[in-house]
Amino acid sequence: MDSLLRLCAHRVVAQCSLPTIPAHLYPVLFQAAFRDGRHLFLWYLVATWPFKELHVRQLVGHLELHWDHRSIISVQAIIQAVVAQLQRKLEEPSSDSSRCQLRILDMTGFWEDPDSDITKALVKACVEVSKHQQEFQRHRPKQHKGCSGATTATPQPPGVDVHTDLYVSKKSNKIVRDALQTGASAPLRIKCHKFQPRSISASDIVNFLQCLDPSCLRRVELRRCRLKLSDILEILPHLSRFPELRSLSLQCTNIFGLPHRPELANGIPCLARQLGMLPSLRELSLEYSQVSGNLHQILGNLQTPLESLELPFCSLIPDDLAFLSQSFHAPALKRLKLSSYDISQGLLEPLRLLLEKASASLLHLDLSYCYIADSHLAVLLPTLLRCSRLRFLGLNSNPLSRAAIKDLLQKTLELPNLHLVVYPYPLDCYTGDPSAFEWHLGEFVDAEILAAAKSEFFQILVNSGRTDIVWTDDPDSHKAPDYFSL
Repeated sequence: MDSLLRLCAHRVVAQCSLPTIPAHLYPVLFQAAFRDGRHLFLWYLVATWPFKELHVRQLVGHLELHWDHRSIISVQAIIQAVVAQLQRKLEEPSSDSSRCQLRILDMTGFWEDPDSDITKALVKACVEVSKHQQEFQRHRPKQHKGCSGATTATPQPPGVDVHTDLYVSKKSNKIVRDALQTGASAPLRIKCHKFQPRSISASDIVNFLQCLDPSCLRRVELRRCRLKLSDILEILPHLSRFPELRSLSLQCTNIFGLPHRPELANGIPCLARQLGMLPSLRELSLEYSQVSGNLHQILGNLQTPLESLELPFCSLIPDDLAFLSQSFHAPALKRLKLSSYDISQGLLEPLRLLLEKASASLLHLDLSYCYIADSHLAVLLPTLLRCSRLRFLGLNSNPLSRAAIKDLLQKTLELPNLHLVVYPYPLDCYTGDPSAFEWHLGEFVDAEILAAAKSEFFQILVNSGRTDIVWTDDPDSHKAPDYFSL
């Protein structure tokens, strides 16, 4: 239910006239204008923003934000307001008519489409303001006389740093690079927190990395560029200039673990050395990279323990998990994703040992698509119950019975921090013979039997007073927590 303040804010932003606004009301009016799609009012608020910082996602993140056309227009209005304000300051640097004190615009955590209108609006704005500055300086004297009669340079008005995530594709390649090359003295400067290229070459990625401010970059995702090991080895040395880089996602299209290939045999030690040159690295994802038997080499040179490790579809063997359980990473792990393995292939005991070593720190565990049957869960469950800080447990698409899931639910009620569990469709809910088809396909589920099972699970939560825990069979209904929010 909205508070009286928020209800009043929605009424104010619906007015046609733009009122004089006390500074302390700007945040709540910003929220209302964004939610209601009042783009003119939003433009006015940003153009007169009385604080040095504006964190957009913090202000609207608690809203049920559907990323529709209206939301895109709202973000564009924010960018256009900043552009208009900077252009005005360039033309009237000594003017006191504007209340705007904005120096930092934080737009991180918003979009993931590299060709979206928002991305284009941001980078075009940087280029536009930079060109406006250059044009204005050409037609304005660079010097003026001060009070003492001495000639001094015309003061430059302070600019705005835009903290954002950059998603770059072939289409946006040039315009994004132009925006990054406007320079440190540009009125509107991009400070990239997350860099995710898509379908561009290794050399283009290197060129972008050389343009980014080294003080801000926290995450690099290289999963959508179909890179070979040689490409990754070309890119990694350029990451060492980013002292705040904490998260790295790699995906190698040629297989790490194939024997009798000299380029791979030489490449893996080189990869390990380069990863070891990233002292702040805390999260590593190797999704779809066939690291079978080589995990000890790849992680062997890391200087500090990882807190988040994603290894889905990596063809791990028991030795890989055994190494991980004995490494200094295990006691530090907060987030572990090991989906898409057949646990019956010698992985059960190494996995149990790994979970035991990580039990004091683990917050997020994803074991989906691991062929975990009732007998396997019975072995893992005592160790899972030692993970006292666990918040998320993903077990979707595993062949578990209704009785096993019910037992899991009843026993994990003692975990005080557990908030979300994604469980599989129980085997009892499938029609026909589950062994005759892939047991994780939802079209073979009897809806009536599934509804009865879900009702039983929910009633257990109600009876135990733990309705704060979300138990769901839909893996897409809840977004997995980001490492930086753990």
